[in-house]
Amino acid sequence: MNSTYPLDPKLDLSFERIVDVPKELIWRAWTTPEHLKPWFYPLPWKTIDCEIDLRPGGIFRTVMLSPEGQEFPNIGCYLEVVENEKLVWTNALAPGFRPMSSSAANTEEILDFCFTAMIALSTHGSGTKYTATVIHGDEASCRKHAAMGFREGWGKALEQLVAYSKSM
Repeated sequence: MNSTYPLDPKLDLSFERIVDVPKELIWRAWTTPEHLKPWFYPLPWKTIDCEIDLRPGGIFRTVMLSPEGQEFPNIGCYLEVVENEKLVWTNALAPGFRPMSSSAANTEEILDFCFTAMIALSTHGSGTKYTATVIHGDEASCRKHAAMGFREGWGKALEQLVAYSKSM
């Protein structure tokens, strides 16, 4: 992934891990709502709803539930889908590549910053090299996402994904 997109440490967050699960199971866990909901959150949060239309321009929508019981809907658009290899989506666009309306951008229903996320998977022995990268449009958004716990939250979610994938 980095060969096609040079990371900018002021704008981008990324981590890489080797996991002992085949990439096909990780792909299934990322791209099937009933398999995404059990792991796609850092505990004690939960993902209570998910909609996936797995194609460029298709919807990627989740609803997370905070420990206090508040719902946080997130909606985005897939940009690139390469089966078992690469998944790219953004919250800057609604399904159909429609720009988010300014009224949607000013509600608490979505994050108050835009990003594009990329998951890259490649075979590594009997497991998978997993790379998660999130790019931002400005330094303030990147810092805010980092302060929200990007590395810890996405890392914990990956651990949950691995554990869940082993039970699939």
